[in-house]
Amino acid sequence: MEKAIFLMNQLGKEQRPFFFMVDFLENKPLVILLEEMEQSLIQLEMQGVSITKVQHVEKEGDISIFHNGYSHTSYAAQFERVVLDIRRGNSFLVNLTCETPIHLNCGLQEIYNQVRSKYKLLYRDQFMVFSPETFVKIENGIIASFPMKGTIDATLPNAVEIILNNTKEKAEHSTVVDLIRNDLSMVAENVRVSRFRYMEEIITDTGRLLQVSSEIDGDLPDDYCAHIGDILFKLLPAGSVTGAPKSKTVAIIREIETYERGYYTGVFGVFDGKNLDSAVMIRFIEKTENGFVYKSGGGITAFSNLEDEYQEMLKKIYVPVNRKH
Repeated sequence: MEKAIFLMNQLGKEQRPFFFMVDFLENKPLVILLEEMEQSLIQLEMQGVSITKVQHVEKEGDISIFHNGYSHTSYAAQFERVVLDIRRGNSFLVNLTCETPIHLNCGLQEIYNQVRSKYKLLYRDQFMVFSPETFVKIENGIIASFPMKGTIDATLPNAVEIILNNTKEKAEHSTVVDLIRNDLSMVAENVRVSRFRYMEEIITDTGRLLQVSSEIDGDLPDDYCAHIGDILFKLLPAGSVTGAPKSKTVAIIREIETYERGYYTGVFGVFDGKNLDSAVMIRFIEKTENGFVYKSGGGITAFSNLEDEYQEMLKKIYVPVNRKH
């Protein structure tokens, strides 16, 4: 981690563009000069702009994900342990995630070529991310974060009113906004909530989802480029995929979750020499020795209902593509 921070600071000071990727536990950070990305076997698209060349492999017909669901018994046991920690006062919000085995009717490259997402990444045919969530953006000395908490089927009658008025969703989102505001206060001044609980629509292979986001921003010091690594790592891991308080909640997550997150819920992004854009690594498919898995989850609070949380975790197993037929 220290080497990555030093390198990012040095490249930032020299205003040299680079790509970065950091895993959830910050054990395997990766920093690559943008000019060397073509040799890295990483494919990357940010906000609809391809940063690297795409390997054009076409898929006939629709892309589909098949799964038998994650064990309800296993999820219930983990959920109850999380709720117990919350009742004991060890955490206010815990982002509980699972690894669900899936079957794909194509490879990762075909999915990468067809998905439409704010951010997408294909790492050496090992895993891919199609994330709708910005981690932080830096533009002209202003740093902003956009935590995303709250998901609902967009086709439900009065879907917006339902999710915005849901007590659990309000509590979860407010907790994350407070956490991110405190995080940004470590690196910036004049931190403010510019937008609170606004809606974003996501198109998936099975329909439309609405997700609730907020925007928090602040002012960086004039020499922020020379400290870009310090700034980023002070904010990690991302609050929206951990919980609050962060350090204790990470310990709870590591104790209760039954698998290693790896790069899932880490971050990746690009520094262009002055500005920075980055994403939280959610919506995550990984190739393992035993086949493909999809990593997904959601935030648990004192107001959470087991069945609702279980269904939300499963609902996030999707690919954001329009069906051809």
